[in-house]
Amino acid sequence: MSDIPTEPYEHAEHAHHAAHSGDDFLAKVTITVAVLAVIAATIGSLETMASGAAIAAKNEAVLHQNRASDTWAFYQARSIKKNLYEVASASTPDHRDEFAAKARQYDGESAAIKTKAEDLERQTEADLLTGEVLEHRHHVLTVAATFLHCAIAVATMALVARRRHWPWYVSLGLGTAGIVTTASAYLV
Repeated sequence: MSDIPTEPYEHAEHAHHAAHSGDDFLAKVTITVAVLAVIAATIGSLETMASGAAIAAKNEAVLHQNRASDTWAFYQARSIKKNLYEVASASTPDHRDEFAAKARQYDGESAAIKTKAEDLERQTEADLLTGEVLEHRHHVLTVAATFLHCAIAVATMALVARRRHWPWYVSLGLGTAGIVTTASAYLV
């Protein structure tokens, strides 16, 4: 995408001048260029949004994975404490009931912690999948924007080579390919 934010306005200005030149073909081509520029700018914005959303989804996946790792570590610590109380219960007859009760308490807490860790892992996988879909969309939109920029360049050739219609037809084909490619990005 062009770094010039006024590019669509420049194309519209060229279309305005061509409309007053009295040459119908010239007017059609310049209007085509202006329309293609607006569509290319729109697709460029969609491309940028898809890229940002893909990065955000992957960051969320990393955050959920970190939380899952922390939760699994907490689960393991509880399991170790439960095992220590079970060993203490078996080896200390005076406090057997007290230590057995503590072991059961840690066992009950561990189940909830394990469920939470598994949920966080599922969320990590979902976020990664979302990120991959959005990254793919970004790549497809990049191709679509490229088609449209090529269409603008080829249409400009039709302006330079007056009365040659084939570059204009090619630009219409490339513009259509860009629009179809854009639509395909959202079918995934």
